[in-house]
Amino acid sequence: MSIAILPLAVFAISQVGTPGPANMALLATGARFGFRAALPFVAGVALGKQLIIWPIGFGLMELAETAPAVFKALKYISAAYIIWLAWKVGNLRLGQGAAKATAPGFLAGLIVHPLNPKAWAMIVGSFTGFVGAGVAPLTATATVAAVLLACQMVLHPLWTLGGQAIAQTVAGTRIEPYLMWTLAAMTVASVLFVLFAKGT
Repeated sequence: MSIAILPLAVFAISQVGTPGPANMALLATGARFGFRAALPFVAGVALGKQLIIWPIGFGLMELAETAPAVFKALKYISAAYIIWLAWKVGNLRLGQGAAKATAPGFLAGLIVHPLNPKAWAMIVGSFTGFVGAGVAPLTATATVAAVLLACQMVLHPLWTLGGQAIAQTVAGTRIEPYLMWTLAAMTVASVLFVLFAKGT
């Protein structure tokens, strides 16, 4: 058995590149603090996904089958946290207080994906959809980890740059509050889709 690397890469690009809690956090951080100041946060977000990939690759989902209630509770707690972040994004005004505030750092970025239901669904889908049954756990996990990290290294900075560009264009205009609440709504929608798409 083998790993379907090209289809996995296409899947990873489609998931990492589309709106979700992590990308909205990157967008908002880039918008408020600028690309350069946001780079430690970007690095934390990218590496934080590895904290999920490796445990899943080495059997975390088997543990989930033995204690489903615990994992379901964690899923909803994580979703509540992301929705709270979305509320903060909705109320954020670009550049407001940025001179006094400090951009979130590496450690703040590191916890984004572990608390992101979309990230969990993406990683589980990567293993179940593209890894053959006979592939060694180390090989499978390292491959999934490398493909997802490569996509993140390209796409996460682009979302952050996009936030900076948005701030330069709409900050202080009438469009700004509507834009921020639209981004917040997209974040909530992505979380709700992951929670309820399969009726779980």
